[in-house]
Amino acid sequence: MGGESTTRTAPRSGGTGNRPAGGRLGQRLSGLAVALGLVLFLGGFAWAAVVYRPYTVPTSSMTPTIDMGDRVLAQRVDGSEVRRGDVVVFKDKTWVQNASVVKRVVAVGGDTVSCCEQGRLTVNGKQIDEPYLKGEAAQSKKFPTVKVPEGRLFLLGDERQGSLDSTAHLDDAARGTVARGEVTARVDAVVWPVKGMLERPTGFQELGALSQPGPLRTIVLLIVAGAVLVLGGGAYGPVAKRVGASRARARTEPAGVR
Repeated sequence: MGGESTTRTAPRSGGTGNRPAGGRLGQRLSGLAVALGLVLFLGGFAWAAVVYRPYTVPTSSMTPTIDMGDRVLAQRVDGSEVRRGDVVVFKDKTWVQNASVVKRVVAVGGDTVSCCEQGRLTVNGKQIDEPYLKGEAAQSKKFPTVKVPEGRLFLLGDERQGSLDSTAHLDDAARGTVARGEVTARVDAVVWPVKGMLERPTGFQELGALSQPGPLRTIVLLIVAGAVLVLGGGAYGPVAKRVGASRARARTEPAGVR
């Protein structure tokens, strides 16, 4: 007697082979995820392009906060929004012709600034704690008392010894100060190499309100969320198809020997 081995499979209803993997609801949800992800992803980049400007810092005058060659993102702001402690981008023809300069604002209109008392910068009689100097002595940049005119700013580099900042222009008519209207942007973060958001200049807090960080964190969150939705929605179809194939194989039953 000969044996005959056969394989029985679970019955299939007609037309299911053409059904989209994962079902219609899954396909609709995955398409919605991709569409929403694209909106968030592209919208985040569009928002960043409107709010921020990229700069490459050409000198070491802001070391260690910003090193020479670092790529930064600076929020477009009006000069009236600048506060003490901000790192700003500005243009002043008496400083550099046709080039942007990056420095830290240490005093604003009406302030009296000098250096140094007990090794610290002094603004309106208050000794300022500057942790962003990372051990650099403020007293390495000594200068006499300056009364900042209204509507103007006094700026220093974080690399106090070698920075060509307001102290290099004390003999100018404006005593080294820069008009608020010359400021074009406020630096929020160093993005290459990745150093993240700048430290808050808390040493100036007792003298007045500090600037609030820009929307960079929110923008990054939108871009990342959008990328996750696009990748997740795009991967749904292939994953659902593979899972469906695995289930179909699991329903195949070997028949006994007859």
